[in-house]
Parts: sequence; structure tokens; C-alpha cells
Amino acid sequence: MCCCRKRSRSPASSAASSSSASAARSPAAPGCGPRCPSGTILARPGPARLGPPGRAPPRPAPPGTARRGGAPFEREAAARPAGSFTSLYINPDSAMSASSLPFVVGANSVEDQRARWERKRSRTAKELLETEHKYLEQLDLVLTYFVTILKAKGTLKPAVLETIFGPLESLYSASHLLSLHLEKGNLGPGLEIFCQSLDLYGHYAENLEQANKTLKEQVRKNKSFRRFKKLQETRPQFQGKELEDLLPLPLQRLHQYKHFFRDLLENTSPDTAEYQKLAKTVKSVCEVSHWVQDIFDKRENSLQLLRVQKLLKGQKTQVLTSGRWYIREGWLSVVPAKGEELKRRMFFLFSDILIAAKPCHPLHLLNSNKLSCQAVYPLHQCSVDKVFGHTWSQGGLLSVSLPTCARQKCQWSQACKQVSSCLSSRGIEMMTAVKKYSEQV
Repeated sequence: MCCCRKRSRSPASSAASSSSASAARSPAAPGCGPRCPSGTILARPGPARLGPPGRAPPRPAPPGTARRGGAPFEREAAARPAGSFTSLYINPDSAMSASSLPFVVGANSVEDQRARWERKRSRTAKELLETEHKYLEQLDLVLTYFVTILKAKGTLKPAVLETIFGPLESLYSASHLLSLHLEKGNLGPGLEIFCQSLDLYGHYAENLEQANKTLKEQVRKNKSFRRFKKLQETRPQFQGKELEDLLPLPLQRLHQYKHFFRDLLENTSPDTAEYQKLAKTVKSVCEVSHWVQDIFDKRENSLQLLRVQKLLKGQKTQVLTSGRWYIREGWLSVVPAKGEELKRRMFFLFSDILIAAKPCHPLHLLNSNKLSCQAVYPLHQCSVDKVFGHTWSQGGLLSVSLPTCARQKCQWSQACKQVSSCLSSRGIEMMTAVKKYSEQV
């Protein structure tokens, strides 16, 4: 038991008691107060100060200094009520040896880590289930107020209806089954069933562009469908959202699945049976996510190629080519070879060519907002060197050279030699040689 003692003493008796306590202090416990027979240790006056876990213990006092004496301690003792002590009971039977302390600390750290994993896993699973319910509610709006009613009324043909909505009903069924297993805590069986329907997301992404085109076409041509769509979107359940905003929901949810399942995998012990199922699910979801991302990248690249093709005047330069990827564009200043003024040109960088273009005349009737192509540089024949501007500051100079220039120099050199040899023999043959060379070039 812990015991505290309070007693008032006279100054003389207090000094005698202090001197006797100092003399009776055990050398095995320096700095402690007098030990009672019951095991109570009287500490320094004032409340006990316990540092946070992990912090190093206080440094010992230098040799030759008293721990309980000195002016600071006297000032501290004067600020405390006389005769107040803090007691700390140490049970000798429950004391741990120094050799068993690291083992217990390590065991506690492992248990704490497992507890943190379990808390993160529970929090992620709860968030997954909550967002799954919201996702199913939004999909149910499309299926209830559009797909089901349109099938019953026959406003759209079955082929048009299939083009616009695609495998939306199958995606809803797969997510609904996953939510039921999550509610029951059966994550493993739910993931096995969910992995069987992952290919539907890839097919849905491939059909999304055509679905948007068909939807716009029906809104423009089909008057009854236009009225029906506007009426359904004004319902309070849609909260101001249009049908075009709800169609990409499955692909957005696929991206969320990837992060949720990855977090669950990171906070699951490898010894459990669910770890292997989670690892398989994360791998499958990542593969389908890359498939969908490639579809979007190709679609965006096609739009960029088409935009650049429309910016260039005429059809002489073919930008729309299979396998070509758009990288970047921007205005650069071209340095002329003979010290003329700098010429601003628009450059379009692709995966295989570099196009230099200049703006058309602003007073042109048809092409005032277009660009005229000046040069096309094949990148597999170009070599680019940085002349200056190696730092991240503004400005710099790049040198683009082509191997064809070297071949032209050799041809001109051979032609000059041929002309000089003709001059030495007959002057008439010089004109013939120049004519032949001009025809060859």
C-alpha cells in the first residue's frame, strides 16, 4: 500500500531529521528520500514529474554538487508548503529485471503496431462501405428514372438505349453484391465475386465516347426524349445534376476502388487468408485501371492531333497519323543564320516530328486565325544541343541540326570540284556540268 505522511516539526527537529535521513540514505538509491519500513520512499517536496514516454532521463548532477542542497533547491523548497511530501511505493515482488525489460517493450510495440493496423483497417472498411452506398444511390437514380422508364415507354430504340447506358445494370449488380458482403463483414467472398466483373469497367470506358455522342444526337433530334430528359433532371433527387454528369460515375468509382483496396492490403497481416485475396484484387483493379487510363490517353491524344491539324493552313502537312503522340507546343524565337532579327515561330512537338509554323496574315479572309507550316523536322534524324541556358533561369539557346545538311555539303563540294576541273579544260563543259548537277538536285 502507498502511504503519505504529513507532520509538522520544529526547525531544530526538522534539521536533525534531515541530517539523520541523509546519513541513513542507501548508496544503491542516490537522490531518494528516507525509506520507510513498509516500502514507502519519501521524494523531494513538490509534485512528481514524469516525462513523456521515449524521452531520455534527466542528466545526472556533476560530481561534487549536492542534489538536495544549493540555492535553487532552497528557493523551490521555500515556495512549497512546509512538511508536504510526495510518496511513491515500489513493490519489490513486481520489479522487473534489466534483462527482461527489452523483451517486454518489444512485445508491447508489436501489439501496438497490430492495434494501429486494425484501427486503420476498420476505418478504411467503414469509409469504403459508406462511399459504396452513396455510389449505389446515384446509379439507382439513372436506372430507375431513365433506363427502366425508357424501356417501358419505348422512347428510344433498344440499340440506342444500349449504346447510351451500356453495361450499367451489370455494374450496379456487382457493386450491390459487394456492399452486401461488406455489411456482413465477409470481405474475402465479396472480393472474389467483384473481381469477376472488373472487365465490365473496361468495356464501359471504351463505349463512353460513343455514348456521349449518341446522347447529344438524340437530345438534338428526338424532341420527346429531350423533354423527358429535362423533366427527369429537375427532380429533387438529382440535386441539379444532369445525365451527362452521372454517366462517368463507374469509372470514377474504379479509381476509388484502387485506393481503398490498396489501403486495406497495407493494413492487413500477411498471415491472414484475406491478404492473398486482397493482393489479387488490387492487382486486378490496377490492371483494369491502366486499361481505362490508356483509353482516355488515346482519346485525349486524338483530340490534340485533330486540334493541331485544324490550326494549320491547308492539308499539305498531315498531323493525324497512327502511332503519333502529341507532347507539347509553344512560341520560340528562331535565330537566323546571317544575323537578322529574331523570328517568332510556333513549334509543335510530337513523338516523331517537330513542326515550325508562323501565323498567317491577320487580314486574310479565311486563314487569319491559322498557322502556316514552315518546316517539319523528323526527330529520328535530328540532334538537339543546348548552347546556353543550362540553369533554370529564363532564356536559353537550342541548336537543332539534321544529317541531311552534311550530305548537301558533300554534294556541293563534289559539284564545285567537278566545275573547277571543267574550267581547266574547256569553258563550255562548265555550263554542261552545272546543268547536269542542277537536274540531279
